[in-house]
Amino acid sequence: MRRLMTYLAMATGLGLASPAAAQQAEVKLWRLDCGSVAANDLNAFSDTKAYTGQSKRLASSCYLIQHGADYLLWDTGLPAAMKGKPLDPKAAMDATVTATIKEQLAELKVDPAQIKYVGVSHYHFDHIGQLGEFPGATLLVGKPDWQVVTTDPASYGADPKPFEPWIKGGSKVETVANDKDIFGDGSVTMLRLPGHTPGHNGLLVRLKTKGPVLLTGDLAHFKENYASNGVPTFNFDRAQTLASLDRFKKLADNLKAKVIIQHEPADIKKLPAFPQAAE
Repeated sequence: MRRLMTYLAMATGLGLASPAAAQQAEVKLWRLDCGSVAANDLNAFSDTKAYTGQSKRLASSCYLIQHGADYLLWDTGLPAAMKGKPLDPKAAMDATVTATIKEQLAELKVDPAQIKYVGVSHYHFDHIGQLGEFPGATLLVGKPDWQVVTTDPASYGADPKPFEPWIKGGSKVETVANDKDIFGDGSVTMLRLPGHTPGHNGLLVRLKTKGPVLLTGDLAHFKENYASNGVPTFNFDRAQTLASLDRFKKLADNLKAKVIIQHEPADIKKLPAFPQAAE
């Protein structure tokens, strides 16, 4: 019995046990447009050369989650300075931004100062581009990713500049070593899914009407890649990537969750168009 109680306590702490026992605040989820990426050489996303001669336009999406009176921003997309930048069709990969996060928050009448948490799936530039715009928020980041950013920023494509408010100590940071139940009621959980980077995370959001929603971070970049367990050439660890894909897919099946591949335009359309929220 003691072992069972210990397990249940751990599961609840990780946000994977049923949240029915806890009183859950109202949760809403908005998809934000944080840019687009022209992947003109799709083989960058396959270490087995599965996409020779193929290209694809990828989305760079971010998400705003309201939990009662609190707000969490998940990923911050491409840099705001890229707004209006024309795409180079000759580049292997290029990116542009249509609207900044702050502009979209203004449409929702959400003051950037209201953002309590800003969580990043990992430290790649297209997920932290507008991070520095929210120094008043508590940063939630995978512990191994934080170690890379603060000790060896040249490794694995890390750029410490967007993290400066937190690195310098003026802003609060919480490093996440395992799954984290952000609000303590099982409604929003960071999921440890290493492989793309050492401290990569996904996000589970439980909505009252729409049900569980799983955000991939960069566990996969588009539907074909997800379906085939494809591993990008620039991933940190192949074996960890495959283990994380296995865990994520089993979670999705067991929870009957809606999977949103954050770079896949077709998946992003599974959620209501901005400024409507999923509830």
